[in-house]
Amino acid sequence: MPTAGALLDRKGREVATIRPEHSVLEAAKVMNDKRIGSLVVVDGQGRVVGILSERDILTRVVAMGRSPERTSVRTVMTEDVIVCDEDTALDELRAIMRQRRIRHIPIVDHDILTGMISIGDLNAETREALHATITTLEGYIRQG
Repeated sequence: MPTAGALLDRKGREVATIRPEHSVLEAAKVMNDKRIGSLVVVDGQGRVVGILSERDILTRVVAMGRSPERTSVRTVMTEDVIVCDEDTALDELRAIMRQRRIRHIPIVDHDILTGMISIGDLNAETREALHATITTLEGYIRQG
């Protein structure tokens, strides 16, 4: 069964992060520059302390009329972050995302961030697996 760690080995482990004391404006610039929808908020030791998504910025900053320059990430991030370890099966990650209605799950090893898996990553992995299955079946049919 494919695991989070195996997927990270294939896709890469780079994760865009930000510290809680940075401004929401800084966070938005990073997300915009990297064309991503969320940042993992980490402390000085690399432990996950929150996550900041585009939706957090929209609902907790823009819609409330707060200043992105003067609002810290700490005050608007989601603190109750669902994380998984590298041994978590991809099917379990997908189920968690569906049940919790989230699109990103940080992957940790002994509380230290090692990667991030998005619903897009899972969809791409499924697409590749289905393509491989179809190719195998087509080959089998041609042999017959």
